[in-house]
Amino acid sequence: MRTTAGRRSYGVKAAPYGFLLPATVLFLLFFALPIGYAVWLSFRKVKVSGLGLGSGARTEVWAGFQNYTDALGDSELLAGALRVLGYGCIVVPVMLGLALLFALMLDSDRVRLARFTRLAIFLPYAIPGVVAALLWGFLYLPDVSPFYFVLDRLGLPQPDLLDGGPLYLALSNIAVWGGTGFNMIVIYTSLQAIPAEVYEAAKLDGATPLQIALRIKIPMVAPSLVLTFFFSIIATLQVFSEPTTLKPLTNSVSTTWSPLMKVYQDAFGKGDIYAAAAQATLIALVTLALSFGFLRAANRHTRQEAGR
Repeated sequence: MRTTAGRRSYGVKAAPYGFLLPATVLFLLFFALPIGYAVWLSFRKVKVSGLGLGSGARTEVWAGFQNYTDALGDSELLAGALRVLGYGCIVVPVMLGLALLFALMLDSDRVRLARFTRLAIFLPYAIPGVVAALLWGFLYLPDVSPFYFVLDRLGLPQPDLLDGGPLYLALSNIAVWGGTGFNMIVIYTSLQAIPAEVYEAAKLDGATPLQIALRIKIPMVAPSLVLTFFFSIIATLQVFSEPTTLKPLTNSVSTTWSPLMKVYQDAFGKGDIYAAAAQATLIALVTLALSFGFLRAANRHTRQEAGR
């Protein structure tokens, strides 16, 4: 009896670990192991002997931090980082501002067709990034775009959105169009969780809908704003699909336009997977540092507000 009871107790205690085992194995095989292998490659390089011909002429040796110092001094990588910084300065505030505005409008009592509107705003997020970039890319081309046809008929100027400075706006538009819906849903869900008694008390105090939105709704959904900002920063630093897809349509997008495009070019264009691994590791560390720093600042601000 005691042995049977002990086995049952052990089985109950071990059950949660059994449920976690498949996810843990998948995480280790397809996430942790590739990251560890990339880090290991970043400390290696190929040593060429003689003309590099014949067996044993190319050997993999330990490189230390040489790949990292080369990446930090790479002008193309730094230029790509500056381009992504300018791109992010457009995408993040515009996308989160629209998401917050749409969420507040949908949370209003006067809104009509709320379900259809939520679906219409969220639908672009369900479209893959490559498909969205192709769609907008052809809309940007003067020869096939209906917008340019209308502008030509009206005698209005036809700006080239795939050349020079407007290129940032063209790329930002794709990201904003595709990401606003997801962020709107996150913020809208937080608004729905606010108790109705809070609104009723504010209305009894004479607060207008605008005052309720500015002084009650926005402060109470601040954690959701922090979360969406965190996700937006990560997505901005990892921009790859949009400029890569638009590259065949314009000469303004180089093969190293963004840091991840530079990593891809070094790994598969030049065949230097060791330098690419070091660059990818640096990008991951910068993303981690920025995300962690922002979360700490947001948590500190939240604690200060709670202590008042």
